Order: sequence, then structure tokens, then C-alpha cells
Amino acid sequence: MKKVFLSIAILISLSAFSQMENAASYKTALGVKISAGVAASYKMFVTPKNALEVQSTFFKQGVRLVGLYEFHLYSFAGAPGLGWYIGPGAHVGFWKKNYRDTYNSTADIGIDGVLGLDYRIKNAPINLSLDWQPSLSLLGNAGLSPQFGGLAIRYILD
Repeated sequence: MKKVFLSIAILISLSAFSQMENAASYKTALGVKISAGVAASYKMFVTPKNALEVQSTFFKQGVRLVGLYEFHLYSFAGAPGLGWYIGPGAHVGFWKKNYRDTYNSTADIGIDGVLGLDYRIKNAPINLSLDWQPSLSLLGNAGLSPQFGGLAIRYILD
């Protein structure tokens, strides 16, 4: 397990210092994400290469609030506006009443990771992203949940 975390840390470090074609061509975007449910998604760049993303996912079993810090790395030659990102995050979820017994809790708290692709459509105020967002619940329904992530379609605000 230590080797996996060390490998991820080295990958992030090398990627952060690799040549980046360009920074994100937008600052904030708001939209929807189709995942294990439907999420409202708001992304805001805090630096040209780092973003905060907040999601509120509504699904059959309840609601889940997620915050992510994303390192955007643009390195696809010949594909302007396309880049990839990786980052850590955290979540808190609340089960609907009829699922509380199934999961033996009312809330779910844990850590998340994200790995994905981000694309700004040229000459249009649209951002698309496709990602995988596994999470590890620490309190509540403890365990790994690999089913999160999905396709986001956002309107670029500025």
C-alpha cells in the first residue's frame, strides 16, 4: 500500500513540474454531472492550474456533498483545451430514511480522489469533463466506493 501511495505522489510531483501547454481558459463554471446519481457541479480555478470543485449529488439512497482540489495538467499536443487532472477531496453523505437501516448509519463521511479529462469547447461557453472519483468512507458505511465520477457538462461563467 505504501508503494502505491509513493507511486501516486511521484506521478503528481513529476506531472506538476512537466511542461504544460496552457492553463485553463476559464475561471468558473456551473453545471450538472451524471454519476451514480445526478449532481450539481461548480468548478472555480484558484490559480491558473488548480481548481476547487464542489458537487451535490442526489441519488436513490440519499444525498452526497463533495469537495475536491484538482491539479489541472494540460499536456495533449494538438488538442488545445484538452487536459487531465488529478486531486484529493472529501465527502459527507446523508441516507434517506428507508436506507438508514441498510447502511446502519444516517451519515457517511470519507475521503475522495479524482482522475479525469477536462475539455473547453473552443468559441463556446461550455466545459466538459469525464472523470473517475473513487471514495473511501471512514464513518458510516465504511469501505471503498469506486462507482462515483462521470460526465459533467458546465456553462462557463467567466
